[in-house]
Amino acid sequence: MMSQPIAYAVVAMLCYGVCDFIYKQAATAGIRADHFLMVQAWFFCSLVVLYGLATGTIVFDPAALWGTLAGALTFVGFYYFVRSLVTGSVSTNASIFRLNFIVTVLLVVVLLGEPLTLRKVTGLVFALLATWLLLGAGASADRTSGDARSRSLLQVAVATLAFGAANFFHTVGLRHGAVPETLAVAQAAVFMPLATIVVYCADRKLQPPAMTLRYSATAAILLLGATIFMLRSVAGGQASVLVPIAQMGFIVAALLGIFVLRERVTLRKVIGLTLALAALAVLAGS
Repeated sequence: MMSQPIAYAVVAMLCYGVCDFIYKQAATAGIRADHFLMVQAWFFCSLVVLYGLATGTIVFDPAALWGTLAGALTFVGFYYFVRSLVTGSVSTNASIFRLNFIVTVLLVVVLLGEPLTLRKVTGLVFALLATWLLLGAGASADRTSGDARSRSLLQVAVATLAFGAANFFHTVGLRHGAVPETLAVAQAAVFMPLATIVVYCADRKLQPPAMTLRYSATAAILLLGATIFMLRSVAGGQASVLVPIAQMGFIVAALLGIFVLRERVTLRKVIGLTLALAALAVLAGS
């Protein structure tokens, strides 16, 4: 039977995957990354505070300050990820972005002393191979210019490093006794002002296009679920197992890209998705 931390991580994975798909739709619709993230942040901040108050899980603790650092890095991660989707394929860039778990795993193993078992290594290798295959598949089908593709890959690389570090700082906060929901509130308390300031500095006003609301509100609800479930899972288990599972939402995003956006299906992409599922199974059994 699946343990509770694993179940939480799987739910987080599903939420992240659908969220990635919405990011791609918003980018395709021409919504600016900063507008999208600002409106998403408004909704997310309001929802997470209301949720925390309703459940009585906002507990002020110095350890929750790690969540503020995670919030700044999360903003950097999402900002560059959404920007990368303007010209990048969702099945490619979401796969790279969700590799942020490698950054988290390396940090928790080296700095927090979590054990690195053979089963974990096997699962991570499968995940890396899956991502490499999906990246190659996306590249072969991508008709964007070389410069645009290089810029997109650089943006998603920055996003990956930032988000992986953010998850590590969340883990540090949890290990020091912070409540998961309180960490999420601390993250939002930094993320929302940053997202708003960036837009104001660019536009000198806060009037995003009306169509931004439809995408950002849905993404905020999904992101709330992903964040809470991932933090709850890590609070009850090893980050080096649970963060990789939660971040394998690229499986969901790639499948939605194929079946909804009609992105090209190749043998390489099929093998990549199969390896990703194998990685999920191995890590869940760790």
